[in-house]
Amino acid sequence: MPTARHCESCAIPSSPRQGSRRFITGVLLVAAVALAALFFGVSPAHAQQKGELRIGYQKSASLFVLQKAQGTLEKKLAPLGFGVKWVEFPAGPQLLEGLNVGAVDVGYVGEAPPIFAQAAGAKFAYIGFDPAAPRAEAILVLKDSPIKSVADLKGKKVALNKGSNVHYLLVKQLEKHGLSLADIQPVYLAPADGRAAFESKNVDAWVIWDPFQAAAEKAIGARVLADGTPDVVNNYQFYLAERGLVAKYPQVIDALFEDSVSQGIWLKKNLRQAAELIAPLQGLPVDVVETALRRYEFNVKPIAPDVVAGQQKIADTFHQLKLIPKAIRISDAVLPAKP
Repeated sequence: MPTARHCESCAIPSSPRQGSRRFITGVLLVAAVALAALFFGVSPAHAQQKGELRIGYQKSASLFVLQKAQGTLEKKLAPLGFGVKWVEFPAGPQLLEGLNVGAVDVGYVGEAPPIFAQAAGAKFAYIGFDPAAPRAEAILVLKDSPIKSVADLKGKKVALNKGSNVHYLLVKQLEKHGLSLADIQPVYLAPADGRAAFESKNVDAWVIWDPFQAAAEKAIGARVLADGTPDVVNNYQFYLAERGLVAKYPQVIDALFEDSVSQGIWLKKNLRQAAELIAPLQGLPVDVVETALRRYEFNVKPIAPDVVAGQQKIADTFHQLKLIPKAIRISDAVLPAKP
């Protein structure tokens, strides 16, 4: 009987017996790798991976949504042996709770949520911030509302997400017009429920941030009663992280910053294209997303002393209003500057 012809390019074995031995050896090897992976809790595809950066994000956080869609951060972290897991939250307060219980390692939120979280004992560190965006949050009324000024909110029902950036905006705008939270009826609702209550006229006004703000303006003709201008609030956006991660893997944080800076620059230069990428993921029209993008700044920087001072002012205000149970020092949540 003629023997089987050896073919290098086809990987045909030189004999049936030798082929069987190679096949069995291969099966045993694959099984061993799989068994080891199960035993150590690591999948074969990620056997060389050091860890996984779990990022808490909100669907409204357009830059993170863009980075998630583009996969740019995954490419940045791969050489460091890290993968990325994106964990979505409805708003900043819920994201901070996720960071506090160890469900995520890094988050991106506005000014107020970290203050409420720190007052509740959460352990995290401020690692960066985006420049002020005072037009990216506002007090809205319906287009046919008789309310013409913030002063007209006295006695009215105002919807807002408790503990979010807009909480401080409302406090400062009321203060500017001689009112306080005691002069209105706050109705604490998450963004989706707030929009429903606002549109059905169950509340008189809605305090909300972009892109939800832009969506309400576009879809139902909501009118901006007041926003963070002029010089009412900064509306900074903050990058936060679990302290241990920052200390152990500073190169991972550096990679996150580098990718955020480069994607932010690309976004601002290509607003329409960025909006087209982000819109389907946010479930919003492209024009709405583009409007919102124009009102935000995307240029992450290390925490600066004046930014810490601004956060301290918000924290002191919330303590005076008894919105947080104790006084806090923002500096306690800020890591020492790199030498």
